[in-house]
Amino acid sequence: MSDPLITAQRLNALGQPVGLPLADTSPRQVPPRTAMVGRYCSVVPLSMDHADDLYTAFRADTEDRIWTYLPNGPYHDPAEFRAWVDEAIQKDDPLMHAILVDGKALGHASYLRITPASASIEVGFINLSPALQRTRAATEFQFLMMRRAFDDLGYRRYEWKCDALNAPSRKAAERLGFTYEGTFRQATHYKGRNRDTAWFSIIDNEWPGLKQRFERWLAPENFDDTGTQKRGLSAV
Repeated sequence: MSDPLITAQRLNALGQPVGLPLADTSPRQVPPRTAMVGRYCSVVPLSMDHADDLYTAFRADTEDRIWTYLPNGPYHDPAEFRAWVDEAIQKDDPLMHAILVDGKALGHASYLRITPASASIEVGFINLSPALQRTRAATEFQFLMMRRAFDDLGYRRYEWKCDALNAPSRKAAERLGFTYEGTFRQATHYKGRNRDTAWFSIIDNEWPGLKQRFERWLAPENFDDTGTQKRGLSAV
């Protein structure tokens, strides 16, 4: 039985199936530290200027639910959180970004496992405050980061990984158009517990159709005067 996740193939001179040839195997560029601007939000390189707004926004989750599946946090001390931000902004991978709505940082996300040679990149380290969850901006920032990876930088593969027990993250990946590829058992551990990791991806030939779907969903006419969507992302 053929694997539905295996792409088109051809036979070599020995009669063995091999992958289709690529027109461009050059290394891709790493993501630049520049802003990505949309209608409802901006995604900008994380800086210390965002620390206080982020801390305040995250503390609105008084139960600390947003930290359960992240390797760091929760933070109940502004100085401790600022120290984490100061450490995070020094790194090129993960390359952390703040998600701004009306100029205020309400969440963060990163590019990571950036592999220019194979044109593969991952989105992760996503933490959305209660004020950002289930908003147009919460979808638009994902679109902006995908668009940079595929359109601007020419990456072939865009990955999403999460704790296999993180049902909201898995649901979000599927809503955004990622394909589930499998679960890596005991892939890592964090916060003193095991993590089986669920893998998802979008590949470059899927992006044009997904891009059109995002653009239709994000169009102002898809929302009423209260900002409520008229059609869901999977329906447009």
